[in-house]
Amino acid sequence: MLLLAVDTATPAVTVALHDGESVVAESNQVDARRHGELLLPSVDKVLAEAGVTLEAVTGVVVGVGPGPYTGLRVGLVTASTFAAVLGVPVHGLCTLDGLAYAAGAAGIEGPFIVATDARRKEVYWARYEDPRTRVGEPAVDRPADIAEQVAGLPAVGQGALLYPEVFTDARNPEHQSAAAMASLAAERLAAGLEFLPPTPLYLRRPDAQVPKNYKVVTPQ
Repeated sequence: MLLLAVDTATPAVTVALHDGESVVAESNQVDARRHGELLLPSVDKVLAEAGVTLEAVTGVVVGVGPGPYTGLRVGLVTASTFAAVLGVPVHGLCTLDGLAYAAGAAGIEGPFIVATDARRKEVYWARYEDPRTRVGEPAVDRPADIAEQVAGLPAVGQGALLYPEVFTDARNPEHQSAAAMASLAAERLAAGLEFLPPTPLYLRRPDAQVPKNYKVVTPQ
């Protein structure tokens, strides 16, 4: 087994290789505006570090969000393209689940909250009973609107660190880790568990929309 994991649903451009037992190479960069520029060089970097070629990959793991429209689709399109070219499966994972798994590796047992920055003064978030068990579906809300639901619980992710008045016990990890996501995927594959399809989990409409009542300028 050699899993290639990528996630661009958050400001982190993160890539990792996992051989079924451990992470053999990883790359993590944080730049919310350069997902498209950084992802492929990061893939090349981890392949070179591991001393393998892309053809050695037996499966692709990708974070499906929730995340902002533009960044999220970079990882999804890249992962699906790799999988199609290589003829290997692509396994979708909720980005928040990857962060929860990383929180467990950092020593947080649960219950706790994972919250990422959704912009517009909102967060994508979910509650976890433990690093592998999410309670309910991810949501997008203004922090003040969920203050009672998250009160007193440890919280990880950039969204928690941005709003300390609501997430009063904010902790690291701040950013997504493809290494954690790959490790979680390897566990799920070994247990025969299902994955999400490689389609984006947006939770809201994209910022860019076709304007209403726009003037037609083409000839009739």
